[in-house]
Order: sequence, then structure tokens, then C-alpha cells
Amino acid sequence: MNRMFYPAVLLATGIGWGFTQPLGKIAASTGHKPFGLIFWQLVVCVVVLGVMTLGRGKGLPRHPAALRFYVVVAVLGTLVPNCTFYLSVARLPAGIMSIITAMIPLLAFPMALVLGMERFDLRRLAGIALGLCGVMLIALPEASLPDPAMVLFLPLAMVGPLFYAMENTFVARTGMAGMDAVQAMFGASVVALVLCGPVMLVLGHGFWPFPPGRAEWALFASSALHALLYATFVWLAAHAGSVFASQSSYVVTVAGVVWAMILLGERFSGWVWLAALVMLGGMFLVRPREKQAVPA
Repeated sequence: MNRMFYPAVLLATGIGWGFTQPLGKIAASTGHKPFGLIFWQLVVCVVVLGVMTLGRGKGLPRHPAALRFYVVVAVLGTLVPNCTFYLSVARLPAGIMSIITAMIPLLAFPMALVLGMERFDLRRLAGIALGLCGVMLIALPEASLPDPAMVLFLPLAMVGPLFYAMENTFVARTGMAGMDAVQAMFGASVVALVLCGPVMLVLGHGFWPFPPGRAEWALFASSALHALLYATFVWLAAHAGSVFASQSSYVVTVAGVVWAMILLGERFSGWVWLAALVMLGGMFLVRPREKQAVPA
């Protein structure tokens, strides 16, 4: 296989995932409420992941460990972080949301440390410190955000990365109950959809997306992209190594900012660009060391 194939797949995956950030802002731009957006996002994910799972002749395990996995990942990895994402991205620039997403591995490391899954490492501790400095660079200088009042929504935007880090830690600690990643996420999406429906109805967040307008098409595209790119990420991790695949996070952060500039016309101060560089530096220091050789 061509030596550039895996790097090309990694680059395409990161660019595609970065594209979902401004699409999410477009989806939330018309005033659709969070759980209504999450519901239709999950409908698309269930269809895409279901086709991929059932098309490979695999079913949906229903033993206790699998059911526990579905519920935990549905809550930690979908319902809570997606709710805070849609609330935040409606008020913050999509590029800022992409930079904040870089906090996921920085938050996951101290959780793993407390649970005894990682050993203390000064290099990775320095990475966490850089990540916090990146957030402060966005929050503190008055020129970093288009409107200084936006800083009030930064803590809300941080909830998503916090819950994703909790989800990642849970999966790393307990595994996926004998399932492959696509199969596991299909089950988690089904359970999240079942849980989301009643919440959406009780809160009055429901809406009918047909015929779809610009916001609805953005929601459908973002949801389908997420499902497809997740499957690609899993394939890449299996063939090129998990640490190699995790480098897509760098591309996601940068691509999210660039896509926000292209699609939404967002422009950022020097403080924001410095924050992005500091965050990327933190991610580089926190990254785990590869335990297997990456194929050439």
C-alpha cells in the first residue's frame, strides 16, 4: 500500500470532522432547541450505523454489559455534551468551539491518573497546564472574542469536552463489552434515541425537519458525516495504530477554525490563534506513547 495512504486518510478524517463544527452552528442558527436537534441527529446516526452494522451480518448484543455500555455512552457521549454543544455554538463562534474541543484529551489524562490507569508524568502534566492556558487566552483578553459577554458561555462549552473525557475514560477502563466500535456506537445511538425522545417531548423541543431548509440539511450532513468518519477513524486505528489515528485531533481543531472562516465568515484575533497553538502544544504533550509500530 502507498506510504501516503494512511496519512491521506488521517487528513481527510480530520478535515471532515472539523467540517461538522460550523455545520452544527448552522443547524442551531434558526432557533431549533437542543433535544430536537439531538433527536434528528440520532435518527441519522442510527440509520447510518445500523446499515454498517447489519450489513456486516452483526446484530445488536443485549447482554447486561452491553446494555450498561449503551446507557453510559448515550448519556456521557451524546445527550449531555450534544445539548451543551448546541446551546454554546448558538452563542459562540464555531472556531472557538473547535479549539475548546482540544480539551478532551487534556481532561481525560487526570481522570485516568486518579483511577490508576495512568502514571504521573511531568510531560503530560505540562500539557494539561498548556491546555488551561489556552482557555485563559480565549477568556481573559477583551479582544479575543467578538463580544466580551460571550465569555459567560465558555464554562458551558467546556461541559462537552468534560463529558467526552469521562466517556473516553469509561471505555478505556471497561472496554466495549465484546463489541467492535461501530457496533457499540450503533447500540449507544439506539439507546440515546430512546432516551432523547421523551425528554424532547416533555421540554417542547420537537420540530419537523421536512421539507429541510439550510439548517436541517446542515444537521443531516453533520450527523451522517460524524457516523461515517467515526467508522473511518476506527478502521484507521485498527490498521495504522491508535496513537497514529489520534493525531486526527490536531487536524480537527485547525480544520474547524478554517471551515468556520470559509463557511461562516468568522475572523479571530491574535489571542485566539495563540490559544489554538497553545492547545495543540498541550495535546502533543498529553498524547499517549505508541505501544505498537505504525505500519509504513
